[in-house]
Amino acid sequence: MAVKANPTLFDGPAVACGELKRTGQGILRLSWVRVTYRHYALRRVPGVTALPSLFVNTVQPTDDGRVLAARMSPSTAAPGRWQLPGGSVEPPQDGAMLNEAALAGQAARELAEELGIGAAAEDLELWVVTRGENGSVGLTYLAPALPEAMLRAHFTAAAAAERSQGREPELDTIVLVRSPDELAGLDGPRADYLQPIVRRFFEQR
Repeated sequence: MAVKANPTLFDGPAVACGELKRTGQGILRLSWVRVTYRHYALRRVPGVTALPSLFVNTVQPTDDGRVLAARMSPSTAAPGRWQLPGGSVEPPQDGAMLNEAALAGQAARELAEELGIGAAAEDLELWVVTRGENGSVGLTYLAPALPEAMLRAHFTAAAAAERSQGREPELDTIVLVRSPDELAGLDGPRADYLQPIVRRFFEQR
């Protein structure tokens, strides 16, 4: 039914969080299981319990202290939603490990695909782990600050490259906010983690 309503929905391999356990001071152990993206549609079925999703996203600051928020395109699973750049974690290929380095690599790949930013995985700092309203577990990375002009140029080029291939970009616009209060003025829904993460960023500056 979901695909009939939106034929562009993704149904490839994804990762769910099997367990989230504190094993020491400042240490969380995540276990994961392989699923397909349609698994997350079970959240909408009354009485069915689905494993929480596991995703990565990135706080991308500007060199003047603002933070980037992005809006999902109408063709995505969350049309019009404001969030940080990122996406669902995908299972590793050919039996590779899904460890901290691999997760940082996936966050870097999302930055490249959605914003056209070529950050190296080792330049992304694992900054906070969140637990969403539906149980989803997010690993948020902090990227090096970049000038606004560079961010906008890379985003425009990445979107144009997607359209040249006959695909709709996953993000349709970006904004740069100076405080968490500015998020309230955005038109459309917001990811549940967006406000607390942006607030945390400005509180720790």
